[in-house]
Amino acid sequence: MGTELTRAIVLAAEAVGAGLAMIAGIGPGVGQGFAAGKAAEAVGRQPEAKGDVTTTMLLGCAVAESTGIYSLVIALLLLFMHPFASAL
Repeated sequence: MGTELTRAIVLAAEAVGAGLAMIAGIGPGVGQGFAAGKAAEAVGRQPEAKGDVTTTMLLGCAVAESTGIYSLVIALLLLFMHPFASAL
């Protein structure tokens, strides 16, 4: 294969990889929505535990959001730094 064709294939694979990395952003959104719903249910059942439930929910949402941020960073690196194309 020619050098240009090889480079085009690697760049296309990087773009596909960036798209797949962004699919990981769906998980934190679903998880945070589920956690907020369950926290609202818990506060509805036991209003006196509102502080503990809210603290636990916010900590869980922060951990879940870090997964989405990591996937965004990986996608941006693949799109703009071209780590594999520079090796050619």
